Amino acid sequence: MLSRKTIRLSRALRPLDILTFITIVEQMSREALGNFELMVLLAILRVGEDAYGVPIAREIEDHSGRQAMLGSVYAALERLETKDLVASAMGDPTPERGGRAKRYFRVTAKSLREAQDTQRTLVGLWRGLPQFHGGRA
Repeated sequence: MLSRKTIRLSRALRPLDILTFITIVEQMSREALGNFELMVLLAILRVGEDAYGVPIAREIEDHSGRQAMLGSVYAALERLETKDLVASAMGDPTPERGGRAKRYFRVTAKSLREAQDTQRTLVGLWRGLPQFHGGRA
């Protein structure tokens, strides 16, 4: 259901402008680094060279206290790879895995910049909020 504000906004914009607006919002959401994606990037950095799904999920669980579903980790890894924020390579097949190979992930220089930008933005938004310094909401 559309809100009155959305309806007023849509009436105020020409049809081409609405399409442009939707395209911009979709592009921003594709480029934005989500909370879970950021956790996955940081977990990859912590795990190091042997970063594949299981240790990445374990690292997130150890630091968040919440279960990280392996399917969610791999979905985030796929999104990150599409955004060129991680790169992957297949390892050698192993007998322990029934002859299957592990897919190892590493962060890219672009992802390091994105993570630092996200950190700066979040710290800037938190700074000075009384709710985080013993004040009341």
